[in-house]
Amino acid sequence: MSSADQQGPLWEPSPEDSEQVEMARFMRWAGDRRGRPFADYAELWRWSVEDVEGFWAAIWEFCGVRASRPYERVLDSRRMPGARWFEGAELNYSENVLSRDRDPAAVAAVHASELRGLGQLTWGELSAQVAATAAGLRELGVGRGDRVVAYMPNIPETLVAFLAVASIGAIWSSAAPEFGARSVIDRFAQIEPKVLLTVDGYRHGGKDFERTAVVASILRELPTVEHVVLLPYLAAGAAGAAGAAGVAKAGAAQVSADDGARFRLTWSELLEQGAGTELRFEPVGFDHPLWVLYSSGTTGLPKAIVHGHGGILLEQLKKSNLHLDLHRGDRMFWFTTTGWMMWNFLIGCLLSDAAIVLYDGSPGHPDLGVLWKLAEQTQMTCMGVSAGLLASSEKAGVEPGRDYDLRALRAIGSTGSPLAPESFQWVYEHVGSDIWLFSTSGGTDVCTAFVGGCPLLPVYEGELQSRGLGCAVEAWDEHGNSLIDEVGELVLTEPLPSMPLFLWGDDDGERLRESYFSMYPHIWRHGDWIRITPRGGAVIYGRSDSTINRQGVRMGTSEIYRAADAVPEVVDALVVDIPRGSHGEELWMVLFVVLAPGATLHEELTAQIKRRIREDCSPRHVPNEIRQIDAVPRTLSGKVLEVPVKRILMGAAPHEAASVDSLADPSSLDYFVELAKTL
Repeated sequence: MSSADQQGPLWEPSPEDSEQVEMARFMRWAGDRRGRPFADYAELWRWSVEDVEGFWAAIWEFCGVRASRPYERVLDSRRMPGARWFEGAELNYSENVLSRDRDPAAVAAVHASELRGLGQLTWGELSAQVAATAAGLRELGVGRGDRVVAYMPNIPETLVAFLAVASIGAIWSSAAPEFGARSVIDRFAQIEPKVLLTVDGYRHGGKDFERTAVVASILRELPTVEHVVLLPYLAAGAAGAAGAAGVAKAGAAQVSADDGARFRLTWSELLEQGAGTELRFEPVGFDHPLWVLYSSGTTGLPKAIVHGHGGILLEQLKKSNLHLDLHRGDRMFWFTTTGWMMWNFLIGCLLSDAAIVLYDGSPGHPDLGVLWKLAEQTQMTCMGVSAGLLASSEKAGVEPGRDYDLRALRAIGSTGSPLAPESFQWVYEHVGSDIWLFSTSGGTDVCTAFVGGCPLLPVYEGELQSRGLGCAVEAWDEHGNSLIDEVGELVLTEPLPSMPLFLWGDDDGERLRESYFSMYPHIWRHGDWIRITPRGGAVIYGRSDSTINRQGVRMGTSEIYRAADAVPEVVDALVVDIPRGSHGEELWMVLFVVLAPGATLHEELTAQIKRRIREDCSPRHVPNEIRQIDAVPRTLSGKVLEVPVKRILMGAAPHEAASVDSLADPSSLDYFVELAKTL
């Protein structure tokens, strides 16, 4: 046990809260039904991963799932991959969000952006707009199983569009407008969408980014798109609401200038087509596709991960009600873009009785107080941010507890990367001494957190409170032995309902098996290093694979290589993201390039490579540094040694990081061995 593990808690729930939180109510309810009470959360967790069928049936009943047809059985078997959940059931995700007993005048969403002031959407307004949008999409021919994709930011229209698409039984997918054309094409082209919803641009950090030309280039490589719906977000923000209609028409024409055969209309026209329509929900099977998310691998195109209506519904009911303890009157926020699973996670919080808070813009503009000010303005009760933002706020000397009225704020969540112990201390010293601070870790692959917050447990410095209910998380060594208080691979030994139904285009399931089940047959290996503490908490040590995670947005190295290789002087490349700082709270992303004979890495070429990555991938994945090398280390089969190089740069001995016998050129590691001595 480390010294940090022996320290006392930074926060503990009060005895009153321990009795009243929804997790405690569920514990009592489930204990009554099985005829034996649960002594504590640890016992509840063990039951949830041992009696898998009983636990998920309890979530269905306790959370009141609305289904048009009941299920025949909870689980056909526990095999992975391939477990089939709640066969026979028919339901609809959007119906479970919108058909609960709520006051139509109550607030469903509060929203703000750099382009728009603070506003809100009531449940009545949300329902009416979803009904109109769904009717408009049906008029365009969208039906069950069709794909609708959105190149839109985190604004109310995107929320409305998603719920409308899901209500039809069509399949949703989104990308943030900061993504470059190639990254969007690589994602959307795989699923052959029928409709593209897009904005004309966005504002970030006080700067305007016009995207109509980018959208036109995207459309040229999406031949299946029959209809384009344009929201004049940037133009309307610049011209004011009065000029929105005119700029919308002009923008729609520009977006599809090269696609004259396609029908195009504005967002307002889409809603007008379905104005006054009643809400209608298409019943679909439990495993009918809800959305496609993208989690990049290290080779080939990003994995197109398909999740189902029922699996996501159950997981999000569990998370929002039990682990987040959301209630009527709460305001739930997570800083995210629509290109990250945390947007989908945030939308799922509407399955509780809480309102959600949407924000589109930079977390550092005009300064690092912008989100704390938003918390004050919206009376936010739960604030979700990245570990990097908390670290940056600390370094910048931000004093949220002093400068803002945060009396409503009861909880802060953190994800995207491990939260440093210093950030734990900073929150309690500079935000509030009675804040429930929970760090979480999960993945796009399951659209949830495996380990994270529990309102019944104390908070310890540098530690995630618990393994999530139903998440059979263990740390394993390379031989498949379960470890306690030692770092190992994060694995799941039992299936989750929100595991992927399949990967799009992976007809035989080979890529799914290779991605998650190749290291340990029939055991999910996630690709994170984890340590399970003796008291049942967890510490995450970052990725054990080569995926690049920047501010919570994951991108495969192959995408970065494609962008770099588009620069004529670059003939080969290797990229790694290295934790730096005393507790790994900072990430140093460095791109190593092999250049054509006679070429040298001068300032102009460095800028050109960075610009290409910014445009093709995302601004978040621009390297901190680019270095020229003679050769990229590869195996005899040609695989780039990203993980071994990362381990060497983090201090591992070369013989521990890679087998010399497997290298095509053993001397190619020498550069990295010498570089590690200087870091």
